[in-house]
Amino acid sequence: MCGTVLALLSRGRQVGGAGWKSFFKTFPPSTQARQKLTKFRKNMTETKMPAAEAVEAGERELASYELAFHVLPTVAEGEVANVFQKLQGIITKHGGNITTEESPVRFDLAYEIIKYLEGRNRKFTSAYFGWIRFTIEADKLHKVIEAVEGTKELLRHLLIRLTKTEEAHPFFIHDVIESLKQVQNIEIDDEEVVADEETDDVEAVAEVVDTEDGEEDADKV
Repeated sequence: MCGTVLALLSRGRQVGGAGWKSFFKTFPPSTQARQKLTKFRKNMTETKMPAAEAVEAGERELASYELAFHVLPTVAEGEVANVFQKLQGIITKHGGNITTEESPVRFDLAYEIIKYLEGRNRKFTSAYFGWIRFTIEADKLHKVIEAVEGTKELLRHLLIRLTKTEEAHPFFIHDVIESLKQVQNIEIDDEEVVADEETDDVEAVAEVVDTEDGEEDADKV
């Protein structure tokens, strides 16, 4: 029911100067919803704020976030660690607490990315990918966002709020990629072993055939 009331409130704000009376004429609420709206307006006049509004005004509760990013491939490999440290510093400087992370490693992108750089559009097919998970108070997050957006070494980045499930199960992509490479190498080695065995079998059969042919020739003589 709270969702219904909040939906009505958000639509009520859109009516502008016409106020609640005009809104009720256009979207007449149910009796129960009207009672909740009346109670809400009364609380507002007593300088009380509902929980949802308190969050928007600056809640102190910590939330978990993940900053995923691509460092430009034009950055020297030896300098990538410095970019990573810069992002970590941005988070901690503005009150964030880093919980887990994965250092950036270069790999091929799934698709080509175009970025305006050095006066022209440039195309990139690879980048250094990494991520940082951290907790921070909601009202301090905008400072982190502003600082990250000003980091010129980044090709792109994405900041998301984590659910409890996501928070408990971080995904280490570079470990997965490395595991897949090892599996592929094992499969290739197995194929080579099979090929060698098949070659040995063919040579053995050829030797038997040659021996039988030699015996037949000896019998004829």
